[in-house]
Amino acid sequence: MDLAATLAPLHNFFLIVSFVFGALVGSFANVCIGRWPHGESVISPRSRCPKCKSLIAWHDNIPMLSWLLLRARCRNCGLPISWQYPAVEFITGLLFLLVFWRFGFAAASPIYMGICAALVIVTFQDLTDWTIPNEITFPGIFLGPACALIGMTMPETSGLRVTDPLDALAGLFLGGAILYSLDRITVLLLKKPGMGFGDVKLLAMLGAFLGWWGVLFIVMFASIIGTIAGGLTIFYFRNKADSPGEETAESDTREEDADGISLQGHYLPFGPYLALAGLLYLFVGPEMIQWYIATLTPAPLDAAL
Repeated sequence: MDLAATLAPLHNFFLIVSFVFGALVGSFANVCIGRWPHGESVISPRSRCPKCKSLIAWHDNIPMLSWLLLRARCRNCGLPISWQYPAVEFITGLLFLLVFWRFGFAAASPIYMGICAALVIVTFQDLTDWTIPNEITFPGIFLGPACALIGMTMPETSGLRVTDPLDALAGLFLGGAILYSLDRITVLLLKKPGMGFGDVKLLAMLGAFLGWWGVLFIVMFASIIGTIAGGLTIFYFRNKADSPGEETAESDTREEDADGISLQGHYLPFGPYLALAGLLYLFVGPEMIQWYIATLTPAPLDAAL
């Protein structure tokens, strides 16, 4: 009897453990989101209030629970604590639970838990700072093919989406090439900023873990999600600007980028959509592709009779 079969009766217990562990990792993810954009260390000093800089005691740093008990306020200065902190902890915990539920006792579980935590950091940092951390993408680009090598040694039991290093390398280069090409075409033809280079590195990283099929899936679904979100955002702000008594705020002026193109009015980060599409492929992407291909394949003549 293998290890997975031995531990099967404890499956529900490990679901809870996965959520708790994910929430703890989410607490560290909050530190990364808050410090990486400013070039600060995520190791020291200890967790502190972002407003009064007071060190946070351990009992005030319990994921989600402390935020509720403190009524979303710092114990020292009494100023509000952002909802982002418990949200990141809860989302990371939930994703860890879903990874274990989907992949169980397999090599894929710790690897994909790490990817989920990385994508949570990417999403919230891109939303708040419009940057995608190199601390995530650069290691991921190299770790993806390495994990495929692990999968190659146990293709039937690893649970990994990619078990061929060549597939991982193809996904890496295709992911980087697609967004980089789109960025250059947009700049040359429309004189507008296209994809940031952080998005290029992010899709290359996802391709390294999920292969070239994953890249095509992610680009398509990220574009759909981004189009819907962008349309809703434009609709919201147009209605707000047209409302009586509302003054239209001037857009922030941003410096021009390396191509001499103003970034004013182009504030819709694409990283969160890539991350969401990546998670969708991680959990159900290959199954969705197989279902789609099956629906397009005509049934054999004898089966239809």
